[in-house]
Amino acid sequence: MTIASLKCPWKCAAAGSGLMAMLVALVVSAGFIKEGCADTASMPTDSSLPAVVTSDIQAGIERHIEEQVRVGGGYYRLQFKDRELRLKLVRVHTEYLANLGPHRHFACVDLADISGDVYDVDFFMSGDPGSMTVTETTVHKINGQPYYAWEQKKDKTWHRIPIERASEGHFGVIRGRDNFEFKYWAKLPQLTTPARMWLPLPETDRFQSVEIVSLQVPGKQRIVHDRKNSNRILVLDLTPDDSGKTVDIRFAVRRIEKAAYEAPKPEEHYLAPDRLVPITEEFRTTARNVVSGKKEDLVRARALYDHVIDRMRYMKYGDGWGKGDAVYACNALTGNCTDFHAYFIALARSIGIPARFAIGAGIPSERNDGGIDGYHCWVEFYADSKWWPVDISEADKYSTLSTYYFGHHPANRFELSRGRDLEVDPLPASGPINFLAYPMLEVNGKLVKANVAFSFKRTAQH
Repeated sequence: MTIASLKCPWKCAAAGSGLMAMLVALVVSAGFIKEGCADTASMPTDSSLPAVVTSDIQAGIERHIEEQVRVGGGYYRLQFKDRELRLKLVRVHTEYLANLGPHRHFACVDLADISGDVYDVDFFMSGDPGSMTVTETTVHKINGQPYYAWEQKKDKTWHRIPIERASEGHFGVIRGRDNFEFKYWAKLPQLTTPARMWLPLPETDRFQSVEIVSLQVPGKQRIVHDRKNSNRILVLDLTPDDSGKTVDIRFAVRRIEKAAYEAPKPEEHYLAPDRLVPITEEFRTTARNVVSGKKEDLVRARALYDHVIDRMRYMKYGDGWGKGDAVYACNALTGNCTDFHAYFIALARSIGIPARFAIGAGIPSERNDGGIDGYHCWVEFYADSKWWPVDISEADKYSTLSTYYFGHHPANRFELSRGRDLEVDPLPASGPINFLAYPMLEVNGKLVKANVAFSFKRTAQH
């Protein structure tokens, strides 16, 4: 298949899909697009063309994988480099599904190999709903580490570039300042009894200015505080009449890049254990071995940072990941950002280095609006009378940025809440809140998932 670049505004994509503009960069050059769709007038106007929404694309790629697994003896078989991968479906990135134009579609899928590695695979498809076929398959990432990056040209088209030519801007880093509107959206499931939901209400601090532009929520609302971590939390008391209703909160955010900053000696709880971040003799022994011969806390923290990068792999697969469980991370040596940072905090606190957790979202650097791939978290440690921001999971993905992420968080971040084991009144039946990014919905004392989506629109050039 011949590949060409595509110049396409958001209105060319499927409505409401929260797509990455850079992912609509590739499309078959033969056919309806030659120079790109600079406006919808260049698109065919045949009303007989079937409408395609992201659920059609998701169904198409899932059907393709299911068929290939059937003929592949229980695995999706994919040739990659000098070997055949035997893969199982982990998830379809619904926020990246794209309708590129008539009969042309894009999907991004996580697939786990029998080795335990997770591959991020890009699929290009053609056809109409119910009859889509895959025309190109490309491995984009392994365990979160990319094989290529995207670059936008002056004519607004996007191109794949080799990883060795990529800069920090290609990998999500905006220095200086960033301004954007952030949309926090969730949909309630069917409720048969009264329920309660807890949501973060982020606040202004020295690195971000936050204004609530609009707040549309169901139920009876009240604001409570987790004073230990200085969090403001919105509590919704819900009834069955609220079934299927949506939460829609929009924030205007001004954010600056965070570097090490001076602060008074931290409170003792930054050295204390959390429920899923214990301080055990095993953590003490590991940390002491890692920092052996090093005296200053800054040097010791860097040794722990490097240790976590060297030991762990970024993988969202299997059971147990994503809870910020330090013991799980230590044993499994895999996980997402919560697990990386829980392990670091446990090691740091076990040798007397204060450390603290925060969670929010990373705002894409390569485009100015659209969907966001879930939450992201990070950490700070205290040394030399300063808090030092670090992001170990991002450093693990992008080794060229490991120096930057030891001491910096980029401007394109939005902190929703901070800390672990949040204590509020009313308290969930399960006890203190582990961490709060997605809404926490409790029905009859049990946690129930709500459908959640984050999106953004940049409001000034960075």
